Amino acid sequence: MPTEIHVATVKDDAGALGILSIHTTEGLLDIALDRQAAEAIINAIGSIRAKLAEV
Repeated sequence: MPTEIHVATVKDDAGALGILSIHTTEGLLDIALDRQAAEAIINAIGSIRAKLAEV
């Protein structure tokens, strides 16, 4: 179960990445995302929202 969510960005010679940090009751989960992965997650969340609205 998520207890906190934080976002950040980092940049190096290869480009920028977004970091999504999710603190849970089980520990910390850090996810690094490029633009394409972030857009895929946004689309997935949109699908989840639509399905939850039906329930």
